[in-house]
Amino acid sequence: MSTATAQGAAAPASVPPPKKPRSVLGTRLWVAACFLLPALALLGALVVYPIGYSVWRSFFDASGHGFVGVDNYHTVFTDDRIRTALKNNVIWVIVAPSVATALGLIFAVLTERVSWGTAFKLVVFMPMAISMLAAGIIFRLVYEQNPDRGVANAVWVGIHDTFTEPAPFPGAHPSNDKVLTTSGGAFTTRSVVKAGTPAALPLVGVKPDDLKGAKDAIPAREVAGKVTGTVWMDFTRGGGGHPGMIDPGEKALGGVKVEAVKDGTTVASATTEPDGTFTLPTAADGARLRLPASNFAAHYNGIDWLGPSLVTPSIIGAYVWMWAGFAMVLIAAGLASVPRELLEAARVDGANEWQVFRRVTVPLLAPVLVVVLITLMINVLKIFDLVYIIAPGASLDKANVLALQLYQSSFGTDVNQGVGSAIAVFLLVLVLPVMLVNIRRMRKERQR
Repeated sequence: MSTATAQGAAAPASVPPPKKPRSVLGTRLWVAACFLLPALALLGALVVYPIGYSVWRSFFDASGHGFVGVDNYHTVFTDDRIRTALKNNVIWVIVAPSVATALGLIFAVLTERVSWGTAFKLVVFMPMAISMLAAGIIFRLVYEQNPDRGVANAVWVGIHDTFTEPAPFPGAHPSNDKVLTTSGGAFTTRSVVKAGTPAALPLVGVKPDDLKGAKDAIPAREVAGKVTGTVWMDFTRGGGGHPGMIDPGEKALGGVKVEAVKDGTTVASATTEPDGTFTLPTAADGARLRLPASNFAAHYNGIDWLGPSLVTPSIIGAYVWMWAGFAMVLIAAGLASVPRELLEAARVDGANEWQVFRRVTVPLLAPVLVVVLITLMINVLKIFDLVYIIAPGASLDKANVLALQLYQSSFGTDVNQGVGSAIAVFLLVLVLPVMLVNIRRMRKERQR
């Protein structure tokens, strides 16, 4: 009994059959493949295939049948319009993300110290709810040249006119070339004037709005030893009247500057009275009278925001208006996680607010600032609709960017999808380094 029992106890136990291998997450591979297949199919159809086709198409001509090698890429770097677009893209990538991130940082830090900070953040972030199309239409009106319609020029003209007197009678000009000659916008008498003989300086072309409240013109009186005269609007309502003579009802031009010039030097000057008359001292005897161009300069209409020289900075301003709120929200979230003990310790050690901000707050927010900066850099590389809507036709070539040139080359009037595909591939190459930096940063964050 004891021997048999011992032998039975020594018999080996049966080994269970091996189980099928599972993945790291504990799911069978075929189950994971079934779930991933729809996503992979969409990824291949919407991303991989278009990229591969664009690369293949970039080696063919406009018809798509003739193989041209790298000629399309050569065009990308030699065509003037595309080179302008590339230059503008460099400006966009450097300026727009930097300014938007800086403003977002300033807004996030300052709104922490005010009770109405949440309301301010809501207002600043609100443009993010507006589409690029709507924002483009808004800023096309903001940058309108006419100050009566464009907000930017309305403000600028108001500031300009606060410090600079506008011309009293813009657009006015002589009614008789035999009396006054024109040079550089100024009007000068053809003959010299004499003391005791009143001079008549008739003008026309004055706008009715500039004559509101004007008095009737009167002939100047003779003053011994002095030069006198009248500047008036030589026009009679309803017709009639005598050219070069002051007729009843003709309006005086008050506030006009009159200069006496001898040998190119101004020897005396005066300003016309409300009745149009003026009096110059004895030094004006034998001089020519000149009405300076400042009397008739056109109204200041502000800055040509959408002209060739300013169109790109103006559009970048519209972009910053939209995306500064995005930067502010992300930075504010990062700022909320900053330990307040470090800030208070720096203040206790004697650091002022600027030093706390520069040496403590900004370094602690560096990871968030990098995220915002990289995100905006990727975003501006594909900017298209804002430029297309805001820039007028005359300035569109100067505001051109690669994404817009891609559209114009592929679907515009001069269609060449080979060049368009080459631009698309070039844009992909530009985006890849930024994406790689972002991926490396994310991996480092996970390792922490």
